[in-house]
Amino acid sequence: MAIATINPATGETLKTYEPLSDAALEEKIARAATAWASYRRTSAEQRAGWLRAAADVLDTDAGTVAELMTTEMGKTLASAKAEVAKCAAALRWYAEHGPAMLEPEPKDAAAVKAQAAYVVHQPIGVVLAIMPWNFPLWQAMRFAAPALMAGNVGLLKHASNVPQTALYLEELFRRAGFPDDVFQTLLIGSSAIEKVLRDDRVAAATLTGSAPAGQSVASIAGDALKKTVLELGGSDPFIVMPSANLDKAAEVAVTARNQNNGQSCIAAKRFFVHRDVAEEFTRLFAEKIGALTVGDPMDEGTQVGPLATESGREDVEKYVDDAVAKGAAVLVGGKRVDRPGWFYEPTLLSGITPEMDLYFEEVFGPVAALFTVDSLGEAIEIANSHPYGLGANLWSEDEDERAEFIADVASGMAFVNGMVTSYPDLPFGGVKQSGYGRELTEVGMREFMNAKTVWIGPPSSEQGDGDTAGAASE
Repeated sequence: MAIATINPATGETLKTYEPLSDAALEEKIARAATAWASYRRTSAEQRAGWLRAAADVLDTDAGTVAELMTTEMGKTLASAKAEVAKCAAALRWYAEHGPAMLEPEPKDAAAVKAQAAYVVHQPIGVVLAIMPWNFPLWQAMRFAAPALMAGNVGLLKHASNVPQTALYLEELFRRAGFPDDVFQTLLIGSSAIEKVLRDDRVAAATLTGSAPAGQSVASIAGDALKKTVLELGGSDPFIVMPSANLDKAAEVAVTARNQNNGQSCIAAKRFFVHRDVAEEFTRLFAEKIGALTVGDPMDEGTQVGPLATESGREDVEKYVDDAVAKGAAVLVGGKRVDRPGWFYEPTLLSGITPEMDLYFEEVFGPVAALFTVDSLGEAIEIANSHPYGLGANLWSEDEDERAEFIADVASGMAFVNGMVTSYPDLPFGGVKQSGYGRELTEVGMREFMNAKTVWIGPPSSEQGDGDTAGAASE
C-alpha cells in the first residue's frame, strides 16, 4: 500500500509520501537509542509535566486534528472530535497517576532475611509501535502516553493511509517539550518492520492489527527474544436476555456496531437475543439501524461515513454476499451506497450459520449478525466458539446471569448493561486470537518495564555464620 492520504469520502488522493530510505531509517533508530540513554534518567515529575503540556497542545489543535482524521480515514467529524478529547484526557490521566505507579513497591524484608526488599519498575528502551488506521490518534496514544510516562522511547510505524496523523503525533510531543527524538514517526512500508524489530537497539514491539500481522510480528520478535503486546481484533458478542431494557439495549447495540463506521475492534458484531424477546428486540434494532444517517463525514449530522479503504468495502461486500447466497436474510441494508467514495449501508443479517464466512471472521464494517438463542448458556457457547476473545456485552438485570456471563465468556473484557469501550483506568486486551498482553492503566505501562527485584542484606557484622542470601537458591 502506498503511503498516502486518500479521502475515502471521494476516493481522491490528496498527498503522497516516499518511504524512508535505509540510511534515513538507520538514523532515526540511532537517534531513538541516543534519546533513551538520557530520557530514562528524567524524573517522573518531568515526564508528567510534558504529558500535561501535550494535552494542552492537543486541546489547542483539536479542530484541525479532528478534520485531519476525518479526511484521512473517513470517521465522522463528531467521532474525530471525541477521539481528540479522549487522547487529551489519557495524557492527563497518566500525568496524574503515573508518578505513583513508578514508586518502588516495598516487600516483606523480614520474610526474605533482608534489611530492605522492594521492586522497582524501570523502562526497557526503544519500543516499536505498529498501529492501525481506525482510531489513528487514540490507538497510538494508548501506547504513547504510558510508554513515555514509563521512560521508554517510541518509534511509530503507523498505517500507510494515515501518514499526516502519524506525522502530527511526532510534532505533538516535540511541541510539548519532550526531549528530541523521544517519539518519532517512521514512514515505512510493512516490509521494513522486520529490519526495525530485529535491530538490537529496539527492545520490544506492540501491534494492533490483524491476526496474520500479529503472527508475523510475534514470530520475528520471538526469534529475537523480544517482548510483544498484541491486540488483534475481535468479533464481540452482544447478548440480550428477557430482563433487559430492550429499547435501551437496542439503542446501544446500534452504536456498538456502527461506531467508527463499523470499523472498531471492540465493536459488537454478533448479537445473541433470547427467543422470548427476539421479535421485539429485532424490530427495535432494525428500526434504529435503518434510521441512521449515512453521508459526508464532515457533516455534523452524519452518523455513518465511508469505509476507510476501497479494499475494506470490497471485503464487507464479500462477506455479506456470501452469507446471503448461503441463506442469510437481509433485514436492513445489504449493499453499497450509490455515491462517490467507499460507503456501505448499515446492515442487519439474520439466519447466520457456520457455513458462512462471516460466522468465524471479523467483518470490519457496519454489518450486524443476529442470532436467536434459548438460553444464556447457549449464547455463551456459540460466542466462545469464535477464535477471537476481545470484549463481550451482556444486557440483563438478573444477578445469576451476570455472574454466569462474567465467569464463562471467553474474553479480555466483560461489560454488563453497557458498551465495551476503553478507559485509561482499566486494562485493555483480549484472549485467544485477539492477542495477548494489556494496554492502559498501570498494567499496560508495566508491559514494557523491567520489574527489578532489589534485596539489601543486613550489615555483614549482623550476619551469622553461613547466613547468605543464596544459601537456598537454585
